[in-house]
Amino acid sequence: MSQAISPHLSPRSLAILITAATLVVGGSLAWTMGQTQSASSPQEVAIAPAIETITALGRIEPQTQVIEIAAPTQAEGIRVEQLLVQEGDWVKAGDVIAILDSYSRLQAAQLQAQKQVQVAQANLAKVRAGAKQGEIKAQQATIAQITAEAQGDIQALRATVSRLQAEVNNAEIEYQRHQSLATEGAISTSLLDSKRLTRDTAQERLQEAQSNLRRAQASRQNQIQQAQATLDQIAEVRPVDIQVAQAEVQAAQANLKEATANFALAQVQAPQAGQVLKIHTWPGERPGNEGIISLGQTQQMYAVAEVYESDVKHLHPGLGATISSDALTGPLAGTVEQVGYQVLRQNVINTDPAANTDARIVEVRIKLDPASSQKAARYTNLQVKVVIMP
Repeated sequence: MSQAISPHLSPRSLAILITAATLVVGGSLAWTMGQTQSASSPQEVAIAPAIETITALGRIEPQTQVIEIAAPTQAEGIRVEQLLVQEGDWVKAGDVIAILDSYSRLQAAQLQAQKQVQVAQANLAKVRAGAKQGEIKAQQATIAQITAEAQGDIQALRATVSRLQAEVNNAEIEYQRHQSLATEGAISTSLLDSKRLTRDTAQERLQEAQSNLRRAQASRQNQIQQAQATLDQIAEVRPVDIQVAQAEVQAAQANLKEATANFALAQVQAPQAGQVLKIHTWPGERPGNEGIISLGQTQQMYAVAEVYESDVKHLHPGLGATISSDALTGPLAGTVEQVGYQVLRQNVINTDPAANTDARIVEVRIKLDPASSQKAARYTNLQVKVVIMP
């Protein structure tokens, strides 16, 4: 099918023809190779750019946040009488920072309760020891005196009885003799009656003396028994008396414990060591909702960044952070210490009116290095900009 090239073509025409053929062949070859590479090479996948920094607003706060120290809730209506600290002072845990106006009254109540405990303890010791030896000896002397008096009185009465018994015997003999004489008619009846009267009178006097002796014996014996019972009571240490005295001591100690607790309410103490950041209540004023002072541990300062919830997945403890603010002379440096566990509403708001004021954030605590902590110690609650490097 091919035909021979005409020998009549000029050299110029021949060159044009060769160039055109070369272009056609080259274009076809280039198109074929392009199709082959397109079919054999995989399509490139777009890679998202890596996140370089996370920026958030935040605030500066002490290590244990800011503590508002208030008056005891039981001490309503009280006033601050003395304020023992100034702003910037450092306090230790347990230091008294303020004295309330109930101090003197509650202190007096505590002292009175202490005296009551001492009295109750002294009474218990007295009960356990029993009566004093002087009291025991005095009662023993009383018993001896009653016994001696009883013996003397009874001996005198017995002597009287013996004498009257003799008189009765004599009167009886005399009456019997005169009765015999009267029977013989030797004496008159009137004389016999006289002797009978004498005998009867003597017998009555004897009976009265014997009755007096018995009453005296019973009375003196009763006196001795009562005196002995008193001695036994003085010398005896009864368990029930000890129990009563112990109960009195326990009651007094309970009153003292309550008085001490109430007295402690008149002194406001620092719950932890820290620096006084702000005084809210001055002497003569009643503590309000803000308490008496604000306290913070400013030796170690933290930045709390409010990171958007969508960025939290890129954070973990140990990441570096830079903190800045117009109020600071230079940037602060720190390390992420804790990523919060709760999603919150944003508290630190940007001044940009177009900013989202209802954002959902997670608080990230950033521990400042020593140099930065020293710079930030006077800037609690300062609004800052935080840049975290994932």
